[in-house]
Amino acid sequence: MKSSIELDGSLQNLFHRAQAKYKFWLRDEFLCYSPETFVQIRNGNIFSYPMKGTIDASAKGAERIVLQNKKELAEHITIVDLIRNDLSQMASNVSISRFRYLDKIVTGDRSLLQVSSEIVGDLAPNYLEQLGTILFSLLPAGSVSGAPKRKTCEIIRTAENEKRGYYTGVFGYFDGQNLDSGVAIRFIEQTEGRTFYRSGGGITAQSIDNEEYTEVIRKIYVPVA
Repeated sequence: MKSSIELDGSLQNLFHRAQAKYKFWLRDEFLCYSPETFVQIRNGNIFSYPMKGTIDASAKGAERIVLQNKKELAEHITIVDLIRNDLSQMASNVSISRFRYLDKIVTGDRSLLQVSSEIVGDLAPNYLEQLGTILFSLLPAGSVSGAPKRKTCEIIRTAENEKRGYYTGVFGYFDGQNLDSGVAIRFIEQTEGRTFYRSGGGITAQSIDNEEYTEVIRKIYVPVA
């Protein structure tokens, strides 16, 4: 979804002020400040940290509410299983090392709790020679495609009827041995003299309209102190 917004200042200024695990700014074209990891590669292991389930951290009993929500649980399990299968294409001994833990994300005027899991696998000794193949085999990120990946991507292309560009792609850095990459969500782009914030969320048979709408609105934030 593209939401028209107005900014007080440039994308460059916002890039320097933003608080996020992953940040990426391209001149006057777009800015991304993402909390979500795509994959990390360290010491021959590959890690992924899918995020599914969001709640305002200030809500009374927020941790209990989000962790006991059956719809959020079902959606999280689906994406964790999808990414576990994705990693199994290129890694062995794939396992879920942490299941449904909470991350706090600072959004400027409030904080969100985000439910995440950690999945890890062992790469082949020659993984550095196959880095491109590994990354392309995992695209697009399962947390933004849904499952089954091929069919949901077809549905997304039909429903949206426009190209996403860099939005929900991936970016990161590689130091010759280790890789750290993020999913390009929390994304602001400037085009034709206008500024848009791109956001979205997963819809399932158990989704409640008002709750899904509220979650999308919470995601549209400029994370400055």
